[in-house]
Amino acid sequence: MRIKRGFFYQLRDRKVRAAYIFLIPILAWFIIFIFAPMFYAFYLSFLDWNILSPATEFVGLDNYKAVFRDKVFWKSLRNTAYFAVGSVPIGIVVSLCLALMLNRKLALRAAYRTAYFIPVVTSMVAVSIVWKWLYQPTFGLFNFILERLGLPSQGFLTSPKQAMPSIILMSIWKGVGFNMVIFLAGLQAIPRMYYEAARIDGASNWKLFTSITLPLLKPTTLFITVISMIGSLQVFTQVYVMTTGLPTGLGGPNYATRTVIMHIQELAFKFLKMSYGSAMAWILFIIIMFFTLVQMRFLRSGTEY
Repeated sequence: MRIKRGFFYQLRDRKVRAAYIFLIPILAWFIIFIFAPMFYAFYLSFLDWNILSPATEFVGLDNYKAVFRDKVFWKSLRNTAYFAVGSVPIGIVVSLCLALMLNRKLALRAAYRTAYFIPVVTSMVAVSIVWKWLYQPTFGLFNFILERLGLPSQGFLTSPKQAMPSIILMSIWKGVGFNMVIFLAGLQAIPRMYYEAARIDGASNWKLFTSITLPLLKPTTLFITVISMIGSLQVFTQVYVMTTGLPTGLGGPNYATRTVIMHIQELAFKFLKMSYGSAMAWILFIIIMFFTLVQMRFLRSGTEY
């Protein structure tokens, strides 16, 4: 006969009580700084509030309707999707290749791992400032190298076609070390006996990779894909820093690098359209949640381990 043990019964155990006590600070942090602001923003999205006056006028779905009529929002959404599609797959492939390389016995392997991981722990603001100067069209390092090679200089951040790819390149460089470490952990968790048995059967290196490594890395790939997609759909810092002060303007040129988060920030805190920005934030939340569930649905099916 199975005896049900509820929450209060578990509290009789001193270890369980200690665990809940240690969880209280982080739970309080989530409630105060994550969940409470989220639901308050949802409440504000149905009002007309400009921060300066009391939030009392109920407008229903007017803010949401205005968002769908906002041409700049759709432009920002396309830019955000462009950034996600351009950065996430390439970042995953590059980080997996680095992990496979550094999982082998190489000289100075620890030094290589440290070098690739340093950008991850470096401030995004500092990295963005450095890359902004590297992309500088007049005296930046990249154009200096191009001129020495006899190639024409490029506009990079000042070019509508090159601005977003330039930011994508920097973002991949900044985040590839984190994904590489996660892939390394996944690779080292795969039992070596699988590879040994396959080699005895005459499997090639490519067959080992496609039949053993990739299937057993599926949980790791799922995790990296989901968190990378969530982060890319919320891109803000590097775009804000790298386009601030340019002649083309913030999020320029011609809104070529304006993302949804940047559009929300400007509407809510510069033009004081807090309710409108809250409605846009919740629309972005729904989009992120949708793509997260879709990824988990397709990548989780047939997961090994």
